[in-house]
Amino acid sequence: MSELVPNQTETFRCPWCLGFEDYIRYHDEEWGVPVYSDRKHFEFLVLESAQAGLSWATILKKREGYMRAFEDFDYQKVADFTEEEIERLIGNPDIVRNRLKIQAAVNNARKFIGIQEHYGTFTDYIWGFVDGKPLQNEWKSMSAVPAATELSNQIARDLKQKGFKFLGSTIVYSHMQATGIVNDHLVQCHRHQEVKRMAMY
Repeated sequence: MSELVPNQTETFRCPWCLGFEDYIRYHDEEWGVPVYSDRKHFEFLVLESAQAGLSWATILKKREGYMRAFEDFDYQKVADFTEEEIERLIGNPDIVRNRLKIQAAVNNARKFIGIQEHYGTFTDYIWGFVDGKPLQNEWKSMSAVPAATELSNQIARDLKQKGFKFLGSTIVYSHMQATGIVNDHLVQCHRHQEVKRMAMY
């Protein structure tokens, strides 16, 4: 990620989002906002597992394609995908055509439902790791932001034990950042305090 600092007469943003307009919009409107919707959590899990080995920018550009291909991220429907439907997805140019990642998304939908059956909601499960309170970091540079933490290691291990695939610690930490479980906006970013005020679980 670039450490370039935008013109200080403009709004300061975390430098990683400055590549293109949709990236900036995602940073300004979604990244770090606490998520309490199970469907939205499932959406990010699908997208983040697809990201493995790729950039988030690549996945963001394919987001609408994923929305269409995965039934608007309805995990009940995705859990019922047949082998024939998986084969069709592998030929879909609007998503990452990786068989293992697509199979993982279908597998993870089924495990996602299993978590709901045990914990009530996936939201209750994932937020339980932080007692419902977003972790508020105070990073001043992108180089200080970790790729994974002991907590993401713990969650990744638990998900693996529950049968999830393509959700290692780095991807789990990305999920925590995206869904507001941790606030990793730089302190000088205009969204840092805005996101901090959203902690209302």
